[in-house]
Amino acid sequence: MKILIADDDAQILRALRITLTARGYDVITAPDGRTALNAAIEHHPDLLVLDLGMPGLTGIEVIEAIRGWSELPILVVSGRSESFDKVDALDAGADDYVTKPFAADELLARIRALTRRTPAATDAPAVTFGDVTVDLASHAVTRGGAPVRLTPTEWHLLEVLLRNHDRLVTRETLLREVWGPQYTKDTGYLRLYLAQLRKKLEPVPSAPKYLLTEAGMGYRFASEPQRSPKAAE
Repeated sequence: MKILIADDDAQILRALRITLTARGYDVITAPDGRTALNAAIEHHPDLLVLDLGMPGLTGIEVIEAIRGWSELPILVVSGRSESFDKVDALDAGADDYVTKPFAADELLARIRALTRRTPAATDAPAVTFGDVTVDLASHAVTRGGAPVRLTPTEWHLLEVLLRNHDRLVTRETLLREVWGPQYTKDTGYLRLYLAQLRKKLEPVPSAPKYLLTEAGMGYRFASEPQRSPKAAE
């Protein structure tokens, strides 16, 4: 199981890495919120252990960003013990909350409880549209039975759309989730990568049926083929 730990305290990162690695977990660490968000997108961990008071992006902002596209279990481990801090974190989408200082046995028990309640990433379904099949667990794409090679960025973009199937995903959300918060105005990235995805996956890239543009708002993956009212943008 892969666990991402995000905390700006280097001693806590080191201690948790040693503790969890000794128990067979694959551990990734992040020293700030922005790095944590990028690591969640890139590595697809099975669990996120997250501090709230981090530079760059706060823990709450990381939770809100991840909840825009993923049900990744999130365990907050924070020195903030006030009830309103816990409520804010849980309302933002955290699954559990542990206050520092904590006992290692309690943390391990919370991790086991969360992973028992949440299906493993290997249980993620395959999505089929037209002659394309996307296996979300193995990150494999085939078209007509033949493998399709996607770049990491193309994959991340496609995954966000598929996990929000039949729902509008705004341009700002896609840019934030795939490229990071500093890129939310760079819509040229989206047009370029959506065009590349359509070339690889759509029957007629200039008249997409599945990877649709919602004019002026964002994009949507349609689980059932739809006739595009206008040429792809």
